[in-house]
Amino acid sequence: MTAALAGGLFTLHTSQAEAAGEYDAVLYFPFNKYPYTGDHIRDAIAAGHPSVCTIDRDGADENRAESLQGIPTKTGYDRDEWPMAMCEEGGAGADVRYVPYSDNRGSGSWVGNQLSDYPDGTRIKFIMSYN
Repeated sequence: MTAALAGGLFTLHTSQAEAAGEYDAVLYFPFNKYPYTGDHIRDAIAAGHPSVCTIDRDGADENRAESLQGIPTKTGYDRDEWPMAMCEEGGAGADVRYVPYSDNRGSGSWVGNQLSDYPDGTRIKFIMSYN
């Protein structure tokens, strides 16, 4: 990672062990199965939103209301949020994109099933899988 400090640039090297300490598990998101949602997640992370989701199921309704406030519904589409509403990082300021409802609901069900055994507070790193 490169960052500016006092007008100069420096490179911060993080060991794999340190990086792994930032999350508890990795979820390889099936981009080819859910390409519209995958595009959204990838683009939102590239724009600076976190790639790690801290599971917070109890906060999902409030996060969803905050992130979708003022964004109208659109026939045939869902308003997809990144970070997701079930993430502690979600809510106000989340990136929202219209995604075909079948892609969004399929991916939401898939993610929910993958994370069902993880308790709240678990930090999940999302990585795109193109297999």
